[in-house]
Amino acid sequence: MTPLFTLDDLDAALPIVRRLVPETPAYAWPLLKERFGVDIAVKHENHTPIGAFKARSSIVFIQKHIDENGRPAGVVTATRGNHGQSMALAARTLGLPATIVVPEGNAEGKNRAMQAFGAELVIDGRDFDISRRTAQRLAEERGLLMVPSFHKNIVLGVGTYALEFFRAHPDLDVVYAPVGMGSGVCGLITVRDLLGLKTEIVPVVTENAPAYALSFSAGKVVTTETAKTFADGMACREPLQEALDILTAGADRIVTVSVDEIAEAIRVLFADTHNLAEGAGAAALAALAKDRARLKGKTAGIILSGGNLDEAMMQTVLGGGTPVV
Repeated sequence: MTPLFTLDDLDAALPIVRRLVPETPAYAWPLLKERFGVDIAVKHENHTPIGAFKARSSIVFIQKHIDENGRPAGVVTATRGNHGQSMALAARTLGLPATIVVPEGNAEGKNRAMQAFGAELVIDGRDFDISRRTAQRLAEERGLLMVPSFHKNIVLGVGTYALEFFRAHPDLDVVYAPVGMGSGVCGLITVRDLLGLKTEIVPVVTENAPAYALSFSAGKVVTTETAKTFADGMACREPLQEALDILTAGADRIVTVSVDEIAEAIRVLFADTHNLAEGAGAAALAALAKDRARLKGKTAGIILSGGNLDEAMMQTVLGGGTPVV
């Protein structure tokens, strides 16, 4: 299939991303190798100004819109947290007002972080997909630019982490990454193909939010009634066809992990790397742990996509439990 962007597009996007995000480290932690018997490189997207990979996306989307269409009156989006922080930071950097819609019961720490970047917070809907429809309505009513969770320029922005990772570790046999709306994994697949690498990309979902896995198996979009999981960055129940097409063409399988396995992966990352991962951020390691028998002799990569774990959840997880939402 035709790629969403080119290597020249990536090179042009990097200076835009660099206004906010320096190259993040990719470390091979020896304790992880000792634990799993596999060489593992960790791409630390928790080391951005918002603590998540999404810091790269909105600045590219909004700047390209400005370049092509002029400055909007403001921007609006829906989020569970990291995408919203990305947009709020980008809007502040570009001098635009930002409105962010979050679902009821959203992580308080992420809400406060978005407001700290200057965004107006609107709470509406029982889950992300309902909040997304509210954001679209506000965009139409107020004449605002809707910043989506998935768009070719969103994937272009987050794809810069894939470019960094593959250039630093071109020998990776397999890379595991979490799936929310799909921008991160689609960026990995697109950049891998542009670089002509043979690296296997393994998308990861949680059993409480399996919509992309169900859709991947069915070969068409399958929605679910709920997507309740403490790994809120993966809480999607309405997959996007464009993202599904890229996953179907570029991945051979999707791994599904439980919330208990994610909680254990958070504890492992904290013990072995001294990094705090949020649920989605630890999902890649949870999937690698399930796959460890098939990884003998291979070099693996995982995307630690974010570290914004709510304090109460952190206490539960590090105490040996699994948060219930």
